[in-house]
Amino acid sequence: MTKRILAASLATLTIAASQAAMAARDHISIVGSSTVYPFTTTVAERFSRSTQFKTPVVESTGTGGGMKLFCQGVGETTADVTGASRRIKESELKTCNDNGVDVVEVQVGYDGIVLANAKGADPLQLTRKDIFLALAREVPNPDGSKTLVANPYKTWKDVNPALPAIKIEVLGPPPTSGTRDAFAELAMEGGCKKFDWIAAKKKQDKNAYKAICHTVREDGAYVEAGENDNLIVNKLVANPDALGIFGFSFLDQNADKVQGSVIENHKPTFESIAEQSYPVSRPLFIYVKKAHIDVIPGMKQFLAEFTNERAWGEDGYLADKGMIPLSTARRQEVATNVRKMNALTNLAIKE
Repeated sequence: MTKRILAASLATLTIAASQAAMAARDHISIVGSSTVYPFTTTVAERFSRSTQFKTPVVESTGTGGGMKLFCQGVGETTADVTGASRRIKESELKTCNDNGVDVVEVQVGYDGIVLANAKGADPLQLTRKDIFLALAREVPNPDGSKTLVANPYKTWKDVNPALPAIKIEVLGPPPTSGTRDAFAELAMEGGCKKFDWIAAKKKQDKNAYKAICHTVREDGAYVEAGENDNLIVNKLVANPDALGIFGFSFLDQNADKVQGSVIENHKPTFESIAEQSYPVSRPLFIYVKKAHIDVIPGMKQFLAEFTNERAWGEDGYLADKGMIPLSTARRQEVATNVRKMNALTNLAIKE
């Protein structure tokens, strides 16, 4: 009994010490996705102007990098919020929970992933199958046999005779990026499973199937350009033959410099992403550390600002920045969950 009391006392002291340490920090710390970054920054600026709290510090670390920082534990040295351009993975949620982090999931909107080139160059009309064949490390043998070979395609015309004979050169994010994860799942896998014999492998060996569909070639056709989407835009302007991968918001903000490829007869537009007809669209999230809510100054008020209609609504200032709003019913559902601060325990729930 004495040991139990001692353990309970130590746990209470640890929590109290953590809360005291967090209380020493007077601003909200936010990390995560480069795609979510401009939206979070906008909310942070509005929040600081309309309240007495200090402006949150927002860092663009990539979705994967943000999850690592966020899930380290609770306390002053750890992030309060992380942005994600994909949903948290089971392994990341487990790491968070193992480190004492209860996670509140907040879906904030939608985004589309675009394959863009410089304004003035010929826009491309692509399918997800074209994208897979252009960028996968291994592709179905061109001889028609049900075998895989190292990607032999050098130009877009090699992939599809209807496409131009320009070199395949795609600038995109690194593996730590949620944009890269979502692109692999939505675009590359979307094309990969058009081959029935590869699609059948999903039931036989899910890991092997994923390796075929998600692994990007490393022979120079795909160039990792870091987490800075603005840098990709500038490189596209300098090289009209290249394509770049980034979120719709960056296309929207740089419409004078770049244009999005048409994918399966759908242009990447606000409307096509909102109605989910554009085939490469995804949900956007922020994840909140529940233990910090009542300790870090302004946490509740910041979340209230993010989930206010003036921010994430159909006519909100985030829509002006290029974020695609959730439906009215979904916004109400998410806002209710935020007010209740329900911790995420089951990834099977609706996105």
